[in-house]
Formats: sequence, structure tokens, C-alpha cells
Amino acid sequence: MKIILLVSLLVMFSFLFLKFYKYKKAFKKDKDIKFNKSNLYNWMNLTKKERFDLSKNESNSYLKKRKTLLEEIRKEYKSISKND
Repeated sequence: MKIILLVSLLVMFSFLFLKFYKYKKAFKKDKDIKFNKSNLYNWMNLTKKERFDLSKNESNSYLKKRKTLLEEIRKEYKSISKND
């Protein structure tokens, strides 16, 4: 009886540990790390896939910022050219 109880507790703790580990890994992916000189070691400690995903996200955000800036410049240019 004690063996069955011990085995069931062991299985339950291992299940909980794996669940916690899975969620911990999911939270780690939500970090937003940008590459610069001060956090080079943090960047290199990431896996190759994580570095690729972060650089892809950073590239997409830069592209969006650039597009919005270009739209603002075009609108401003149109308003200036209409006034002249």
C-alpha cells in the first residue's frame, strides 16, 4: 500500500514539474531582448531559433515604424505642396 502511494505521489510531482517547466519556457519566449553591446551575453545564451525569432520580430517592428514614418512624411509633403 505504501509503495502504491509513493509511486502515485512521484507521478503527481513529476506531472506538476513538467507542467511548470512548460509554462516557464513559454514565459521565457515572451521576453523582448534587443541586441546591443551591453546585453551581448544574454543574446548569446539564447538558442539559435530564439535569436532568429527575436531578430525577425525586431525587423518587423522596424519595418512598421519605417512605413508609418514614410506615410507621415508623404502627408506632410502633400500639405506643404498644396499650400504653395
